[in-house]
Amino acid sequence: MVELPSTATPTVSRTSSDCPADMPTSISELDRIADRYATFAAVEARGSSEAYEKLARAVASSTEVLEFLASLPAEKRQPNLFLAAIRHLFGVPESAGRLVEIVRREPAAIRELMLSRTTQTNEPARCAVLLPLLGRLPQPLALVEVGASAGLCLLPDRYAYDYGAAKLTPPPMDAGATPMFECRAGGATPVPSVLPKVAWRAGLDLHPIDVNARTETAWLETLVWPGQEKRLARLRAAIRIAQAEPPRVVKGNLLTDLAPLIAEAPEDVTLVVFHTAVLGYMAKADREQFAQDMRRSRAVWISNEVPDVFPEIARAAPPPARLGLFLLTIDGDAVAWTAPHGESIDWFGGQINQASAAPA
Repeated sequence: MVELPSTATPTVSRTSSDCPADMPTSISELDRIADRYATFAAVEARGSSEAYEKLARAVASSTEVLEFLASLPAEKRQPNLFLAAIRHLFGVPESAGRLVEIVRREPAAIRELMLSRTTQTNEPARCAVLLPLLGRLPQPLALVEVGASAGLCLLPDRYAYDYGAAKLTPPPMDAGATPMFECRAGGATPVPSVLPKVAWRAGLDLHPIDVNARTETAWLETLVWPGQEKRLARLRAAIRIAQAEPPRVVKGNLLTDLAPLIAEAPEDVTLVVFHTAVLGYMAKADREQFAQDMRRSRAVWISNEVPDVFPEIARAAPPPARLGLFLLTIDGDAVAWTAPHGESIDWFGGQINQASAAPA
């Protein structure tokens, strides 16, 4: 998952005793990392995970922990990765002091895990905000997910959904095994009446996760924040569904390996390329190249990302109701604000031009 942007970054202060004169890393660099963790605490973790909110604030206030993070490559400093690594190795620290102690005593183990892992949060509940788009396209579909992780979001037709006014369930529905994803849908949201029909599916990821490898799925479970037991239970249920018939996820880069994968998809179905919380990890030039590739392709392109991934698209959307939401788009047109883990969708877009999306 990507840290969410904030229009007002919390200010973090550290005492002079925390900042020795011989500090090898510039104070400005530490301040940038501290602000990132303070923003994570205030915008993402608040109201979602009390433990992570407190720990992220502790990081922002500890020069010792910030120095450790500054010693890592820039792309490995994100709060989700650091906090998950600590939790995976040592459990959830019960206090700020315990967190600092762990970093002081076990920096090598933490570093090794953070360098070997990425934040491959594979949140299957995000299918709930994709469904209003997938369900309105000409059926059947060929799905290609970019940044697929274990491929759990490639199975939107295998899950159940509760939008409040409407529920959708797959046939057959096993109440004990099929996860039910609850999603608060605004009144304008075009909730489909039936699940999409998927004729073909495949994913692409730099580091695919094997759903039948316990060490891999254990990392996915660690990425679910403390205090989110229902979300963890739904993740485990989705993993069990995927284990019965694992979706194909190919190892590759989206700029160089997506076109060959797209070429494998049947031509007599509606091809959809989608991604959620992926492009924020890419350089701006690479995102722009990917967007150009998508606009030139034969695929319907669905993006569910933080708004600053494509700021020119976000500027055309109405203001979100709150900070920390994702922007859902189809073929470069914004249609809805969505919650990061699929908890809600606030639709503001018009009608989808289904004819233009029909297979050639």
